[in-house]
Amino acid sequence: LNSHWHYFHLHETSYGMSQAAFAEVARSADVFLNISGAVMIPDELSPHCIKVFVDTDPGYNQIMLSERFAWSENVDRWCDSVAAHDQHFTYAENIHGDDCLVPKLEFRWKTTRMPLVTELWKPLAKPPAPAAAPWTTVMTWNAFKGKLFYQGVEYKSKGSEFEKLMDLPRRLKTSLKVAVGGIKAPLDRLADNGWQVVDGPETSLTPWQYQDFIAQSRGEISSAKHVYVALRSGWFSCRSACYLGAGRPVVVQDTGFSRIIPVGQGILAFSSGEEARAAIEAVESDYPRHSRKALELANELFSSRKVLSRMVEDILAEEN
Repeated sequence: LNSHWHYFHLHETSYGMSQAAFAEVARSADVFLNISGAVMIPDELSPHCIKVFVDTDPGYNQIMLSERFAWSENVDRWCDSVAAHDQHFTYAENIHGDDCLVPKLEFRWKTTRMPLVTELWKPLAKPPAPAAAPWTTVMTWNAFKGKLFYQGVEYKSKGSEFEKLMDLPRRLKTSLKVAVGGIKAPLDRLADNGWQVVDGPETSLTPWQYQDFIAQSRGEISSAKHVYVALRSGWFSCRSACYLGAGRPVVVQDTGFSRIIPVGQGILAFSSGEEARAAIEAVESDYPRHSRKALELANELFSSRKVLSRMVEDILAEEN
């Protein structure tokens, strides 16, 4: 990968390929993928390049596009950049469902999901997780810098939904661990309820540390952001896909994804703390079966070859 990536830090320093080499690649590009609008559209793109916005934070992004909250830095520039793309994809896989409340605005949303390089995760599945390993997750308690309102309703980050799991360690024999960061994370209260608490940013500082944390896990137990759940977005976590790729079953809060993604083995969806408890106990009653199914689902649903091939087909289909 030495000559296939470019990172321009604060308009001062280039890493990977040079700026000149990047400009040459940009001029020859057929498609430009912008993940959640993290970068401005490069000036070097040819007029024929298809500019694609990929929404990985559904609900939050659409509300921000609609309301343009002043507490979000450079919000007008970001919103204008999103509108300047030719096509728009979203991880809200239920966006066209009759129960989905994610505002579509003026965009024609097409759905996609997290692409996982399964070859990098499958080796972690052997040996399987020991029975004493904790169920874990990596999370940001609150990433919002202000209040997110849409049509008079406030939508929140992840911490408010994690409250449903707060006392879960008291109701299980299995140990639970959370790697947490973010604004006002209640570290002491989590620990008082029996969670093993470690630093989230430190756990995910490098790809290898992140993989090691997942490899030492029995499975994932996690809530989702309130905005994903309340809007019935159908979002499924990229982190959960990594657990699946390592053969670790996931017990995760349903955002509406159960309408699209098969659940019950390998992936178990919950809406309440009691459902989460029952799901973990169900996995533990036949862990090898759920572990095998987790690997199978990672390959079937999230393989980068399949996900990206379909995305390219969908992009080109609109142009033809």
